[in-house]
Amino acid sequence: MASPVNAALCALLATAFWSLLGYALTRHLLPRALAIGAAPVTGWAAHSAATLPISFLIGFSPFTVVAVGALCAAVSVATLKLAAKGDAEAAPAMPWWAYVAAAVLALVPAVAILPKIAPGAVHLADPIFDHAKIAMIDAMTRQGLPPTDPVFGAAGPHGQVFYYYLWHYSAAALALPLHVSGWEADIGLTWFTALASLSLLMGLAVWLSKRSAAAIWVVALAAAASLRGVLSWIFGSYSLEPFLAQPTGFAGWLFQAAWAPQHLMSASCVMMAMLLIARYAQRQSVLLLVTLALMVVAGFESSTYVGGVTFAIAALAAAPLLFVGIEPARRLRFFAGMAVAAVLAVCLAAPFLNNQLMAVAARGGDSPIVFRHFVVLGAMFPAALRHVLDWPAYWLVLLPIELPATYVAGVMALIVMSRSSAPRPEKLATAALACLAAAGLLASWLLASTLGDNNDLGLRAVLPAASVLIATAAAGLMLLPRRAVIAATALGGLILSLPDTAVMIRSNVDGTPTPDGSVFAQAPELWQAVRRYAAPTARVANNPLFLQDLTPWPANISWALLANRSSCFAGRELALALAPLSEGMREAINAQFVRVFAGEGTAADLSDLARKYGCDVVVVVPQDKAWTNDPFAASPDYRLAENRDGRWRIYVAVKADPAAR
Repeated sequence: MASPVNAALCALLATAFWSLLGYALTRHLLPRALAIGAAPVTGWAAHSAATLPISFLIGFSPFTVVAVGALCAAVSVATLKLAAKGDAEAAPAMPWWAYVAAAVLALVPAVAILPKIAPGAVHLADPIFDHAKIAMIDAMTRQGLPPTDPVFGAAGPHGQVFYYYLWHYSAAALALPLHVSGWEADIGLTWFTALASLSLLMGLAVWLSKRSAAAIWVVALAAAASLRGVLSWIFGSYSLEPFLAQPTGFAGWLFQAAWAPQHLMSASCVMMAMLLIARYAQRQSVLLLVTLALMVVAGFESSTYVGGVTFAIAALAAAPLLFVGIEPARRLRFFAGMAVAAVLAVCLAAPFLNNQLMAVAARGGDSPIVFRHFVVLGAMFPAALRHVLDWPAYWLVLLPIELPATYVAGVMALIVMSRSSAPRPEKLATAALACLAAAGLLASWLLASTLGDNNDLGLRAVLPAASVLIATAAAGLMLLPRRAVIAATALGGLILSLPDTAVMIRSNVDGTPTPDGSVFAQAPELWQAVRRYAAPTARVANNPLFLQDLTPWPANISWALLANRSSCFAGRELALALAPLSEGMREAINAQFVRVFAGEGTAADLSDLARKYGCDVVVVVPQDKAWTNDPFAASPDYRLAENRDGRWRIYVAVKADPAAR
């Protein structure tokens, strides 16, 4: 199981290393408060985006990770000794106690990923479902780069993963030199991601408001959850059905920090990119352009939906506003610089872009993104009326419920700041951030992704907007114009959301007790036995529905967290995100594997496992119906390697077994 001590070690190393690298850059590019707040995000993005292609060239090993990291740290220390080129005006300090509060709040998403040890059982919290991608981290630490697809053995010519994996690559870069598991690195990086996001928002709020106290308001507003907790007391239903559609994961900062930290980090990178674009309009430099390109690349390679689609919309929307705000003599140089940054970003992200296009082509079907409004209302309304009312309900119902402390207050603060007589740098930054917030809300409202069961684009595109609104609402609490109205809406929404926050924290800490928790407690020993027969490059097969009750939707979670071996087919839910399969192929393969482990597999099915899908090792457990009707026992494609006391049977493919040759 994952060790909290190892996870904490990853978190502390990540914070120290990437903050050092980031501040060495930002102190030359940004005002003091913003430079300090933006350091962790900038350091992570610049280092991860730059070292990924280097790791492809020189290899991905503990030695290369440490060597490159030491070089980066040495250069950063030397750079910090140079005179800062940033603004020299007096600036409010970033209060240390706000960072303590941010570090505590960052524990809320991190603890959701920890195993919860109970007498005779281990429980998991619901967000662990989206962290099944830990299998990618283990695959990179085990087999290097380019990463192999850990969930399907017959995907593409080289079995490469087609998911945007930069965030997971950085977790692997933590795990390798520290010799910790992918699960532990994921927990540590989840905490760092939350802290880095809060640090950026605190720096932005302090810079915009010129008040140090704005930092603590960022932490308070980020802790706000949904109004569903309060409304459920009134209407007796947390989902608020049939008035609203069933919740799908559209939520604010605190919820998404646990479920999708890679998308949250992408949102932070996108915010930094917009701030750097606004900064370049005032102060052109080569260092700023290079940093901007790395921010864009890191955002895209962490989330196609946030760093690709949402950022593109925001940048296009901001272009005319920045053009008007720039002095005429600087306009040509500004757009020339943006073109250079765009070319550099495209060159660095080209392999990821190619992978995404290949994945779309392999999955087939319609366009991966379609124009479709977000579904808000439920069965209480007739279908025709619901189709019409959903459009305004997104703005008038959904956003106030899910972003109660920041939606109205943040929008009001943006309007006030855009009309204020602030200095030109703040005005341009406010305009860029307003475009980003609008792009995030509009993308969630009008665009939908079609490659999965959920509208992932709609669920994640809101993150940059939610982040911007937290920072601007916190800054607005410090501003005199409209301060009372902003404070009333922000604090009122915060207070009303606290019951849902409390429920979320308790759920993350306690997990969800299930009958399968007792079996999961013994799973580490099972997978340790499997690894004795499975080489690091081997692929294993187990029941895709094994311990399915541990997660909100059926997922092969014990394999993902503990196996440290790739699967030949890890199950429908994991293949949905990671394997480039058409819907028909995915469902057919899933049915075939489920059938085999239900004891109904044919000789042809077992032959497919061994030869078509590359299942080198197979494990059968008593929870499988195949335990009593074992098709592998008489199969010519597999031989029994171990039968452990009625707890598991491990079979090895004859083609992969040297003893059988």
